[in-house]
Amino acid sequence: MGFFEFGKIKKQSDEDTYMKLDLQAYEGGTDEEEPATMYVKVASISDIKECPKIKDEIYNGNIVIVDVTKLKTDKIMFGRVMGDLRSVAHDVNGDIIGLGDQRYVIVVPTGIRISREKICGY
Repeated sequence: MGFFEFGKIKKQSDEDTYMKLDLQAYEGGTDEEEPATMYVKVASISDIKECPKIKDEIYNGNIVIVDVTKLKTDKIMFGRVMGDLRSVAHDVNGDIIGLGDQRYVIVVPTGIRISREKICGY
């Protein structure tokens, strides 16, 4: 079926416009599992009680990408968690930034700065 159906213009749906991507096909590293000096860790947080695990990773020199979507319904908890993450970034002389409609927060350790300049898009 095309864009036209019996003389009427057919609207394209998002499903017609975007192709599905299988990002797992691009994942993977080297065959040899050598330890790294720094890791990029991913976390999802829904309560302040989960902050110590994230803070430990940052204190250990890792980059952490935190999904804060679950906190969006509780403004007070969101503020407390963000204050905690901002504090740890300051403690280690790192950096913190919100990303993706404020759904994600990236916290980086000592020696790393997050550029606020966009490379392309957005």
